[in-house]
Amino acid sequence: MRLVLVLGDQLSLDLSALRKADKGSDVVVMAEVMGEASYVPHHPKKIAFTFMAMRYFATDLRAQGWSVAYTRLDDPENTGTITGELIRRAAEKGAAGVVYTEPGEWRLIDALAEMPLKSHCLSDTRFIASHKEFEDWADGRKQLRMEYFYRDMRRKTGLLMDGDKPEGGKWNYDHDNRKPAPDQVDFEGPLRFAPDEDVLVLVSERFSGNFGDLRPFWFATTSAQAQEQLAHWIDGGLPKFGDFQDAMLNDQPFLYHSLISFYLNAGLLDPLAVCQQVEAAYHAGNAPLNAVEGFIRQIIGWREYVRGIYFREGPDYTARNGLGHDRALPDVYWGAPSKMNCMTQSVAQTKEHAYAHHIQRLMVTGNFALLAGIDPAHVHEWYLAVYADAYEWVEAPNVIGMSQFADDGIIASKPYISSGNYIHKMSNYCGSCAYRVQDKTGENACPFNLLYWHFLDRHRARFKSNPRMGNMYRVWDRMEETKRETILREADQWLAKLDQGAAV
Repeated sequence: MRLVLVLGDQLSLDLSALRKADKGSDVVVMAEVMGEASYVPHHPKKIAFTFMAMRYFATDLRAQGWSVAYTRLDDPENTGTITGELIRRAAEKGAAGVVYTEPGEWRLIDALAEMPLKSHCLSDTRFIASHKEFEDWADGRKQLRMEYFYRDMRRKTGLLMDGDKPEGGKWNYDHDNRKPAPDQVDFEGPLRFAPDEDVLVLVSERFSGNFGDLRPFWFATTSAQAQEQLAHWIDGGLPKFGDFQDAMLNDQPFLYHSLISFYLNAGLLDPLAVCQQVEAAYHAGNAPLNAVEGFIRQIIGWREYVRGIYFREGPDYTARNGLGHDRALPDVYWGAPSKMNCMTQSVAQTKEHAYAHHIQRLMVTGNFALLAGIDPAHVHEWYLAVYADAYEWVEAPNVIGMSQFADDGIIASKPYISSGNYIHKMSNYCGSCAYRVQDKTGENACPFNLLYWHFLDRHRARFKSNPRMGNMYRVWDRMEETKRETILREADQWLAKLDQGAAV
């Protein structure tokens, strides 16, 4: 008899460890442990979502005839760690060993490998590209650009392919997916599901000090509910998703986004099946190609690509700091008052929902951190803590690589930075901000305007030869010297106030 480990982000009946196990003799081990719930100060909604989904999944396994040894967080015999629970259950059951599917975080991979039990680690086959496939694709390439990997994934899956050509004649319709924020949103947003009150009480008692609102709680916590949300979004949100996927609106946290990343990353939805349903909506005439292609690219392109980068780069990836940034994470990220409406909006909805969409993460909170020179390790830990879809394999490359350029350009060919103009173009945030996005200097100047040039000036030696940044430096060099001096002086003053903890 063996133990079969199922982690809280592996809630799939198609999990490789379950497929290799013997339902008649093996015992599934699942455990809510403080070690996993507290290695960063997770958002209470993420903890509650994980515990609820785990409990429902254990019930499903038992209904299918599995023997499940399940440890709740408040079990007095709970050892507090995954390895501790495996060792305890092995002694209790007289197990010969453990079989498990590869975790998505190096710290847990290492912990399981060092466990004093005979164990067998299996590949996580829920992903479209294996580690070897990604390595084979990356081998010998000077630049690991997602677009070319994505095309191979299209060919492999057959999604949006017309023979050996891409549907519609082009691989990428991103240029059609950058419309500014609409005046109003005519999609009602995600479905709301009733929570397990016992879990909410447990989480409120144990994690009340964590950043984030536990209630109201409305996430799907079973595969069936997650499928309901997917169908709901395909019907009502997908048709306009492409047009407005980069847009941001005051007090509109969801717009036309799917909000299924929680469910994909926890195993409640299968990524290929999701993409096939979205593709079917296109072929049925219910969604335009730019929306469907943009969504599928995020799943079989970007999601698979960042996982490949995470495992290729190894355990030290999260410690990289290619730009040498060392500023502490400001309190505004934890909800401190700010005069910057874009930051206030993005952090407030993160606190309420454990969610923000990709442009809020990349071009508001991420852009600000990069321009201000915040230590990328602090930024990484914040994103891992506050979002319900954050697991290190997907979060770290998005933050360390894409957002903070801390990996020296493995993922991004240039830093993703912008002045306030981008946020003004893609949102209505600036209209109700204490700062003026039109002002480049002065007391009311948008901080993004000041910090943008400050970043370029202090990193000139690093980026002056980057062909995608040459025009930025030419604009900077054409400014009058007195204007450049004013910008740098005011940016320094602003950053000094930030360091002092003043409301900015």
